[in-house]
Amino acid sequence: MIPPDTDTSAVSVQSEVLRRLDINARAHMTFQLSDNLRQTVEAGLRHRHPDWDRQKIKRELLRLTIGEELFQQAFGEKRSLL
Repeated sequence: MIPPDTDTSAVSVQSEVLRRLDINARAHMTFQLSDNLRQTVEAGLRHRHPDWDRQKIKRELLRLTIGEELFQQAFGEKRSLL
């Protein structure tokens, strides 16, 4: 799906560049995107909860990352910190 503000030729160029990447470059890009997303979510938590300490932020980030069910199994907590 192409966003309405994106030229189709730009999408073609981007697709071609991505097709040329080897598996290591694709993996590197995937890990960078994952790290960027985690940092963005963490920044959002810090913004919404400036009173939370580092441990509370990390715990909530983990809950959001692994999901409620697995978090409950690991920590026995039924409620979000949010």
